This record gives sequence, C-alpha cells and structure tokens, in this order.
Amino acid sequence: MGCDGGTIPKRHELVKGPKKVEKVDKNAELAAKWKYCALSQEKLRRPIVACELGRLYNKDAIIEYLLDKSAERPNAEAVTHIRGIKDINELNLTDNPEWEGERRNAKGDRYEDIHSSMFICPVVGLEMNGKHRFCYLQSCGCVFSDRALKEVKTEICHKCGDPFKDEDIVVLNGTKEEVQKLKEKMDESRAKTKTKKSKKSKAVETVSTLAESQVHYPTGSSHQEMQQQYSEDAQPPPVVVSGGKPQQNGDESSQSAVAGPSGASSSSKGSKSSTAPATKRSFQDMKEKSEVFKSLFTTHSSAKRSKDQTSNWVTHTPYHF
Repeated sequence: MGCDGGTIPKRHELVKGPKKVEKVDKNAELAAKWKYCALSQEKLRRPIVACELGRLYNKDAIIEYLLDKSAERPNAEAVTHIRGIKDINELNLTDNPEWEGERRNAKGDRYEDIHSSMFICPVVGLEMNGKHRFCYLQSCGCVFSDRALKEVKTEICHKCGDPFKDEDIVVLNGTKEEVQKLKEKMDESRAKTKTKKSKKSKAVETVSTLAESQVHYPTGSSHQEMQQQYSEDAQPPPVVVSGGKPQQNGDESSQSAVAGPSGASSSSKGSKSSTAPATKRSFQDMKEKSEVFKSLFTTHSSAKRSKDQTSNWVTHTPYHF
C-alpha cells in the first residue's frame, strides 16, 4: 500500500496510540523556583524575601499584593498564607563573584552554564541553583547551605553572629513533605500567638473588673449620695488647738497655730490678696514721681493735643476718585 511518489507509510503514522505524558524539564523547573518570583513570575532582584514555607519572592511584589489583594495575579495561590509584612523575612544573601550577568554569552561563542546562580553559600561556597539544599534563618534572614549547617554545628550565625535555634531554620523550595511540615509548624505558631493574645485580653478584663469590685455602694443609696459621702470621708481629720476646740486643717486659724509666724504671715497675705480689690493707680497721681518721669507717658498733659493741632480724619482707601 503506497501513496503518491511511492512512499510507504509506517504503522505509527497511521495508527494513533496513547498519548505520551509530557515530562517537565528539570532545569526549567529549578530555574522557575530559584530564579523567578513565586508570585509575579518575574526574575528575582534585591530585595528578596521568603515566607514561612520557604518560597522566594520579590519584596515589591509582596507589598503590592498586600495593598491590593483583589487584583488578578498569575500565581495568587502561593501567597494566600501571607497576611502581613510580618509573615515574610528579608534574606541576607551572599553574591556569587563568578556571576557575570545574563548577557555574558550574547555572541554565542562560549559555553553557557544553566546552573550558575547569582548567590552562593558564604561558608561552603555552593551555588544556590536548586541542586543543593539551602536554608535561611528566621531570626536574622541569613542564607546557608544545608551542608554548612551540618558540618559546622553552632548556635551562632556564621555571617552576622546572631544566636539562633533549630526552630528558626526554614528550608528554601523544599519538597512536598518538607512544605507540609513547615505548614503544620506555621499553624501551630499562629495558634500559640492567638492564645497568648486571648490570655492578655482576659487578664486586662479581670484587672478592670477587680478595680470596679473594690468600690461597693450600700443598698438604698444613690450614686451622688455615695460620692458626697466619700468626699466627706476624704477630708483631713480635725486638729486640736491649744484652746481645746477641734478645727479643720483647712481653716486659717489652724494653719496659723501649727505653722507659726511664717504660716500666719502667709495666711494674712493670702487674705489680703483675696479681700482687697485690685485698683489701678496712674503715674500722674503719684506725688513722689517727678514731672520729667510723668512726661514719658501718653497720659501726661504735654502729650495731649488740642483740636487745632489734630488733623482731619482720612480713610485708608478713599473712594472719592
């Protein structure tokens, strides 16, 4: 059986078999995780942040998402667990000195290494390209390879020197099992923070209720009567003078008796100032002042002008023109 031109078709060209499952290119998958933002699908550029699940983002993309969550984005499902800026950590990355940029092989005359990365581990020197496991510390944001954390065991960060715990280590772009563990850890920590906040609110409520319960009003009395009674009780006790008559501490006689001459002088001054009305006295009426001194003021007779000396009244903005 032939066709025009004497060609003989083969069986796979005539009979359609089952479709082959398309396999994802590993290099493309690694590049999508380690070189592109998980939200905007743009290339990673500083400042770079990571969430509690170990995904990499551009900080400006996360801020835009938090400002407007209703906008459509290509991969909005990856950031549903991010509620605010506190749920992300800015990464302290180490630059790769051998990174020449994306246009280093523009002519096509050199071998282009797909697995080269912009960042490396500051301890071991491994490139952060997805072939090696990398982690970051939630306490300071420094990024290291898993090999460096295992070989050099310490409780202090290798780069900045801040202390950290094993709970602060988060795997970057981990497997599904590791992401599931990180998610459970995130849910537990958020539940603990909720319980702490509820306990604090309950403590504040109990303190307020205790403060209110300390004041008891007897039955059959109004609130104003109780205030008056407590104000009367709050007055200082009477002071017994040498005459034997009790007087209140607020009286002038008691103050003069207790304070002595100084108290008497102060009380007399206060009584004079309170009883005597404030009268104004003109300098022209003072006999002890000289005429030269009195002429310095406008109330002096020399400062007053007669009708002939005064000028006519003129408006500031005349309307006669």
